[in-house]
Amino acid sequence: MSSLIIAVLIIAQLSTQNSKTAPVDPLTTAKAAAERGLLPEAEAEARQYIALHQNSASGHFLLGYILFRETKARESLAEYTEGAKYERPSAADLRVVGADYVLLSDYGDADKWFTKSTEWAPGNVLGWYYLARTKYNENRFEEAVAAFKECLKLDPKHVRAEDNLGLTLQALGRTDEAQQAFENAIQWQASAPVKSPWPYIDFGSFLLENNQPEKAVPCLQRALEIAPDSAKAHQLAGKAYLSLGQLSRAQAELEWSVKLEPDNARAHYVLGQLYQKEGESEKARQEFAQYSRLNARHPGEDNREFRSVAPN
Repeated sequence: MSSLIIAVLIIAQLSTQNSKTAPVDPLTTAKAAAERGLLPEAEAEARQYIALHQNSASGHFLLGYILFRETKARESLAEYTEGAKYERPSAADLRVVGADYVLLSDYGDADKWFTKSTEWAPGNVLGWYYLARTKYNENRFEEAVAAFKECLKLDPKHVRAEDNLGLTLQALGRTDEAQQAFENAIQWQASAPVKSPWPYIDFGSFLLENNQPEKAVPCLQRALEIAPDSAKAHQLAGKAYLSLGQLSRAQAELEWSVKLEPDNARAHYVLGQLYQKEGESEKARQEFAQYSRLNARHPGEDNREFRSVAPN
């Protein structure tokens, strides 16, 4: 047997031995599971690691992130608090902490931690974006505009930032600027292989509020081509058809919206308006009653942007 073949066999044997004896890091396994969306498995791995390494900041921070992904905001915050006893969290960790507070509808604390994350990492696009969205939810619209513009300085064609800038300018009554922002967001994603329906949905809503239902309809139809199961797009399309007197189309869209999102108070209200217009007084009464019940339980906050917070 040649010396070359012997050397290859020895290397192969050593590699096999190393692969058998190399320890598997539970945190690495937990991270990989979380990235694949296997959250219960990821949580179990992280807890197993922490049981053996109770003073591990990275273990507590990872478990905090996994719990956030599972929408267990209070448990997540407890892990970040515990981890901070042993090591200073990163700006990425603070973004998840801020998002936990958003899930709890505590925008004051969310603002505090997103602000801190931008101070620690001023070049992070998502930090500015989440801060701006929080400012918007706090009705601090001028501050939201400033934060969205910081985000856009770092990423000049950030579609979500431009779309939400449009919402913020709309709230400030700066109608022309808002329209331009919505149109920019739509244009910027024109060549994107995967498009977001939200610029079309938000622009459609803007057009409805400005008494242009005929222009809103094609915009909302485009949103539904991208996201056929968007309850919001169906709701707004129904509202547009209702304004145009196309009651059968309005009814189909609004009933579909309620079916997709039965806990959406606003959808029940608009459906009630339709039934009222059609002379279906009992159906209208039921929908208005459902609107009142749901509106008392769920104030109608839109936190869609915060559910995709990533620790990077």
